[in-house]
Amino acid sequence: MPQSPRTLLPTRSVLGDVALWGGLAAATGYGFRDAGAASPVLDLLLPLAVLAVAVPLSRRRPGSAVFLVNGLCALGLADAATPANAQVLSLAALSCLLGARVAAARGPLLVLAGCLLVDVAMCAVLRAQPVWWFYALTVLPAALLPPWLAGRHWRGRRELVREGWRLARSLEERQHLVAERARLTERADIAADMHDSLGHVLSLVALRAGALELSPDLTDRDSADLAELRGTIADAVEQLRETVAVLRDPPGPGARAGAGPGAGAGAHGDTVDDLIGRAVASGVPVRWKRRGPVPALSPLVERGMYRVVQEALTNAVKHAPGSPVRVEIAHEADRTSVCVLNGAAAPSDGPKAGGGAGGGGQGLAGLRERVTVLGGSLRTGPYEGGFRVAAVLPHQAPAVSVPSERTRTGAESAERLAVARRAARHRSVAAFAAPVAAAAFFVPAAVYLAWQLTTSVLPPSRFDELPPGRPRTELAPLLPAHAYPYPPDHARSAPRPPGSDCEFYRSGRDLLDQVDLYRLCWADGVLVAKDTVPASRP
Repeated sequence: MPQSPRTLLPTRSVLGDVALWGGLAAATGYGFRDAGAASPVLDLLLPLAVLAVAVPLSRRRPGSAVFLVNGLCALGLADAATPANAQVLSLAALSCLLGARVAAARGPLLVLAGCLLVDVAMCAVLRAQPVWWFYALTVLPAALLPPWLAGRHWRGRRELVREGWRLARSLEERQHLVAERARLTERADIAADMHDSLGHVLSLVALRAGALELSPDLTDRDSADLAELRGTIADAVEQLRETVAVLRDPPGPGARAGAGPGAGAGAHGDTVDDLIGRAVASGVPVRWKRRGPVPALSPLVERGMYRVVQEALTNAVKHAPGSPVRVEIAHEADRTSVCVLNGAAAPSDGPKAGGGAGGGGQGLAGLRERVTVLGGSLRTGPYEGGFRVAAVLPHQAPAVSVPSERTRTGAESAERLAVARRAARHRSVAAFAAPVAAAAFFVPAAVYLAWQLTTSVLPPSRFDELPPGRPRTELAPLLPAHAYPYPPDHARSAPRPPGSDCEFYRSGRDLLDQVDLYRLCWADGVLVAKDTVPASRP
């Protein structure tokens, strides 16, 4: 039975923890074997048990896991033979996980500072030799700070990649929305064109068929055919109304802005004169006049004016057939006014042109939207017993800059990516500032201690060339520049010749291991005794 992702994730985590513990346990076992006469309990079983707790704990409390493993390193400082132990590798691994699993910097820095304080305090309590101090000031900080920085860098890169994929998915979703909005906008454009053009023509055809049906010269067969034709046209107008209602499914805010006020208007190059001429030829009693010189109108405004007259004539034919219609167009300096007024419906038994194409007020609503986009205004309503449609249009349509969806999406994505990058840079600066401050304290001390350890080395070959009884001035070329300033207590308390002062020198340059010391005792500038002091107390 397939497991769910929620089940597989803990399984992968457990396998990862087991693999990590196995690697660290192997390093611990190798260090135990290399140590020789080490305690199986303190140097093998205890570290393995602590790692078995610290590795899974690092997922929930990585700071506590680092502190536990650092305790093993601090216990290693109590070894009289050498401060080095295999737990440094475990400390570096868990410090890296601390940086990778904790986003904040303050808490982990406090954990690292606490670990270093514990190590230094351990050296002070044990009165450790300089080699132990050098180890605590160099190796242990190197196992804490650089791996933590590497973990933080790894985490920052993962977050940037994750944010990039999230932005890609968001862009893909928005592209789907843009495509859907464009599809709905196209449907609305088709509906507007069908309503404005085809609905107007069908209304005029139905009106003419109704007028012919009342002619006294027709035979009964002709009257029946005309009645059937008028009924068919009325059915077509009703079907057109239903189709427009389906196509005008609202596409969302701002979608009609892209439709344009003249989408399909005057598609065949018709003018207002042609439109009124066809209406008069169909039997509509239209009187119209134009005032003022005809200005140079933009194509959008000219088509908008055409649509105003077309919609008003369609409504007059549909709702008040036979009533007189008056059209007035007045051109002013910067705008043109269009007014279409029809009288009240004449009482008659004549037929009407069925359901309109723009049932439900959709025609006037679409017309108002077109005029508004052009920067004009539209007023409709009853007037002097009839109905008036009045529009005011500017001669030049305003240039409205509407940012596209893709532009807005790109700007939002760029802003979010910039925020993620700034956050990553801030984390990096905060992460590197603390180690630099720590290095300003630890590095000078470690360098000075290393200088003391390396400049107080007396090679065994030169030690053999120092015969007692020779003056210091003669032996000075064989001596190091400085004596070793930190001999252990058992070396200081060793018996010495009466009246002599003893100096100590290191026998090797190993900075991470305790070496035997050479003791030279001088009396009145003459070497009176030399011997070797073991590295550890006998």
